[in-house]
Amino acid sequence: MRAALARALLQKADLLILDEPTNFLDLRAIIWLQSHLIALRESEAGTTVLLVSHDREFVDTVAEEVILVKEQKLEYFRGNLSAYEEDFRLRVMNLTRMQEAQGKETARLEKSIRETIKIGKKTGDDNKLRMAKSRQKKLEDGAGMQVNEKGQRFKLSDRMGWFESKHAAFDIPKDEQGVSISLPPAADLRFPGPLISLEDVSYRYAPTSPLVLQNITLSVHFGERIGIVGLNGGGKTTLLNLLTESLRPNRGIVTRHPRLKLGYYSQHAVEDLQTLGRADPTLTALKLLAADSAGELSEQEMRGLLGSFGLQGRTASDVPLAKLSGGQLVRLALVRILWSRPNLLILDEVTTHLDYRTVIALGEALIDYNGAIVLVTHDRYLVRRVVEGEVFTDDGDDEGDEEEDNRRRVVYSLSGGKMKVLEKGMEGFVRVMEKRVAKMGI
Repeated sequence: MRAALARALLQKADLLILDEPTNFLDLRAIIWLQSHLIALRESEAGTTVLLVSHDREFVDTVAEEVILVKEQKLEYFRGNLSAYEEDFRLRVMNLTRMQEAQGKETARLEKSIRETIKIGKKTGDDNKLRMAKSRQKKLEDGAGMQVNEKGQRFKLSDRMGWFESKHAAFDIPKDEQGVSISLPPAADLRFPGPLISLEDVSYRYAPTSPLVLQNITLSVHFGERIGIVGLNGGGKTTLLNLLTESLRPNRGIVTRHPRLKLGYYSQHAVEDLQTLGRADPTLTALKLLAADSAGELSEQEMRGLLGSFGLQGRTASDVPLAKLSGGQLVRLALVRILWSRPNLLILDEVTTHLDYRTVIALGEALIDYNGAIVLVTHDRYLVRRVVEGEVFTDDGDDEGDEEEDNRRRVVYSLSGGKMKVLEKGMEGFVRVMEKRVAKMGI
């Protein structure tokens, strides 16, 4: 993957097309790629870069224009993804306000017409009846009833271009929310205590090899949000293997809560499912979940769980694994670990293969999850949203509930086998990586 990316970047081209170039890159490499693409864009060559990416911060940094595929059409926007989302939000808000204001004005005029007709008939006043008829005609023609987004009377000059009707058309755009994801609640612990703790843990793969992890101490309690970031090869996967008991430490103590139920999403989860799909061409998501749950879930419960991750109907029961997309396989892998209601989720690079809207949906679902989360990712948005609790929308509702406010939220960096708390969080880690890239001078 990285060799193919390097080959593409070394070629002189008028148009450079990159499809998910940040997959399998660590944050330092992502930041370097950002800088390289910006420099390429601003160079004398003036290379046009067309990229597809689920990494919203990468897109925000690099892109000057966004092309969205919506309802089988292309929508163009001058600006980055965040600017598009803000513009979209304001358009929806203003058009909704116009629609509501026009509805109120229409209702007021209709009421006035009815009252005028009633009085005219009761008193035999032909002038009032003619007045009501005139108002009715104006109402039907649309004159005098529309209002603009400021609540003022709508004028035909407010509308640009050619149109067939005097009525203002309120074509309120619909946001494509993508897949809806809902996580089942975590199982109860019944009594308190850390879910898992590592005390002065060290690990090496062979007696004569160097330590991969050195003197690691970590404790995870119910409901906490733990982020782990670092460069590729820094020992993150080894640490997760110790947490999941795939490995045992050479030194130190690992303890687990007696009622710990752990769900582990491996960075190789999609490849593992693809292997299963090739081995059994008839294997579907529903069949696989039935085998995993071994009769503990009814078909209705399994379909409900799969549906809560966007795998509904025939997609769950009839489409073989070999024909599911990468994003669908990610969601199936999550269902496989969540059906048993774990109280600790360990997620290793879960955003790979997901589109950016599904990343957002997954992030919101993880925020609502009541269990603990250990998140290993290079996705800056996901760490900031899920672990640090940062709010990215300006909707006036940025106050979390009391339980969320009281959660322990911490981001660790893992480098050279040692782990430390990032006092400045993900933003601090990004700044360190930017300085390292700048020193590279390439």
